[in-house]
Amino acid sequence: MKKTVLFIGLLFSVYLLPGQEKPEGLFISSKAPDFKAKDQNGNEIRLKDLLKKGQVVLVFYRGHWCPYCNKALSRLQDSLQLIKDKGATLIAVSPEKPENVNLTVEKVKAEFSILYDEGLKIMKAYDVEYEMQENTVTRYRNGGLDIEKINGENGKYLPVPAVYIIDKESTITFRFFEPDYKKRPSVKELLDNL
Repeated sequence: MKKTVLFIGLLFSVYLLPGQEKPEGLFISSKAPDFKAKDQNGNEIRLKDLLKKGQVVLVFYRGHWCPYCNKALSRLQDSLQLIKDKGATLIAVSPEKPENVNLTVEKVKAEFSILYDEGLKIMKAYDVEYEMQENTVTRYRNGGLDIEKINGENGKYLPVPAVYIIDKESTITFRFFEPDYKKRPSVKELLDNL
């Protein structure tokens, strides 16, 4: 009987293990990890340097091919001056190769820095990266969207759409972390938290 209970317990834990590996993102009051990466203009952007000027709104998006990402980034671009008026800097991070980041810049008319996350270092530090399931990658590819080609060495990894507001002390004061890629925070919600 004890062996049966132990065996069932082991089976149960094996099924739960993949669920525990899902990204959770960082939480409010966590320290935001510092990072540096190049933006679409070739400028090296470092979080620590931006925080000397004020708060940072950090946005993780999936890619130029995602209409929900483009809509959210366009709204942020439209409200960029309101964000700046609050003394904050807006930056976005993507796993897609630099030439594809440029496609996002063109689509959303971005005047803010968009960073290519080489090696997924930023996404991993913020615990937002996940590996797409093979059947989803195949379905996208069959639809004409080759995520692995778009992301290059970052392969079939994407971020959970997430937005963090980070204060001058590197503390996360606002968090939006939503596995449903169709949902994004409103600009008003971000402004209210700056």
